[in-house]
Amino acid sequence: MTTNEQQDEQQDEQQEAKSYFSRNLLEWYHGQKRDLPWRRHRNPYYIWISEIMLQQTRVDTVIPYFNRFIERFPTVESLADAPEEDVLKCWEGLGYYSRARNLQHAAKQVKEEYGGQVPNDRDAVFGLKGVGPYTAGAILSIAFNRPEPAVDGNVMRVLSRYFLIEDDIAKGPTRVKMERLAAELIPEGEASHFNQALMELGALICTPKSPRCLPCPVMEHCSARLAGCETSLPVKTKAKPPRPEERLAALIEGRGGHAGRVLIRQRPSSGLLARMWELPHWPAPPAEGGASAALLPEAAAQDRLRRSLLQAGIFARPEGHWMAAEHTFSHIVWTLQVYRCREEEAPALPLAAEGRALYSAAAGNGAASADAAAIGAAPGAAGAATGPADPAAAADYAAASAAGAGDRSATSQGMYNAGLTASVPADLFADGSGPVERFADGSGTAEDAGAVRWINRSDMANYAFPNVFLKLLNAYFDEQEGGAV
Repeated sequence: MTTNEQQDEQQDEQQEAKSYFSRNLLEWYHGQKRDLPWRRHRNPYYIWISEIMLQQTRVDTVIPYFNRFIERFPTVESLADAPEEDVLKCWEGLGYYSRARNLQHAAKQVKEEYGGQVPNDRDAVFGLKGVGPYTAGAILSIAFNRPEPAVDGNVMRVLSRYFLIEDDIAKGPTRVKMERLAAELIPEGEASHFNQALMELGALICTPKSPRCLPCPVMEHCSARLAGCETSLPVKTKAKPPRPEERLAALIEGRGGHAGRVLIRQRPSSGLLARMWELPHWPAPPAEGGASAALLPEAAAQDRLRRSLLQAGIFARPEGHWMAAEHTFSHIVWTLQVYRCREEEAPALPLAAEGRALYSAAAGNGAASADAAAIGAAPGAAGAATGPADPAAAADYAAASAAGAGDRSATSQGMYNAGLTASVPADLFADGSGPVERFADGSGTAEDAGAVRWINRSDMANYAFPNVFLKLLNAYFDEQEGGAV
């Protein structure tokens, strides 16, 4: 047999393998596909929502979120017009919150540029914020039956094994190669079903660690199975592990008018977890000798936390370690050491009236009271405090108070620094470290400290929390109500 004849034979075998794959996969899908809510229609908006939610998230987790989201925002227009706080609250607990913000931004694009109809056009779909090659392919193929590939991790795993592709799937050229191959496999007129079948095979049969080869509809021609290397594919460069970071968090219990409530703060308007709500927390300094901050002596940790609270204009005293919690991002892992703290009466410092005005308002009310805006006294849970005596500081304080108790960005930073460093007892900074930043995690500045609120359990429905803080708050209120932590 000549070389050309060998090449022709190999091409014929490869084409047969492709035809076998597409034919058998579709037949299997029609008999085995799961009944998922976004598969009951061809509404491109619903399919778009489901694909965004399914990124980095299990199907079983997504289903209830999808149903609630669609009930709350049934159309592109309703999502585009909703307050961002409502969108984040509906997304709460699903994680990767930039997905929700990008989704709403793209909904506004669709409303303004396409009359509220998800476009059936490749360039237009690719132009939507947060829509990459996979999501665009999924929308166009599933909703509009266009022969566009939709290649995600599941699909690359299936193709790597079936065709014995040993290229690194973490690299861009490999993805391009996979997209070309996937496009060749789509049977004419079957793009919607085929792409869903390919995803389904990767989710249910050709799983990452323990592929179920025996019930696989395409096992007969699977090159990796025949070579005995199905568990070693796909090849993927390991991502850099997330950086660990220890943090000190304050669960502040209110007194007097704030009894039964805890203090929460809003994150800066940009960066990590932008505009979401949380318990106040700061990076923990390393223990002596460079040991983990988790090993920081109790007294030192509480002292550091108290100074951090004071620097943020919050008067509270740590009373002991409550629990630890962890929150994982793609690039960082927070280990939160949470301390129960008790609200204190603000001392008569230049900062006192300003600090009290920032968090004395009732839960859900960010506006300062008229008394708080007046020079001399500010309302508090346990009494009144004397306002700034210095005329310049008093003017700064009045302007800040008039701007609203819930907005720390209105605070005069000059007054803040001068008042704090001049009036705080020296022993609070005995270690020589000096004041700490309010948001010292790279996502904001001391001037961008966000709003604060006193809330009880029922008030939680009005604020969107990252999952770790949602769990911590629920654990605390469970404990207060006599339930298990």
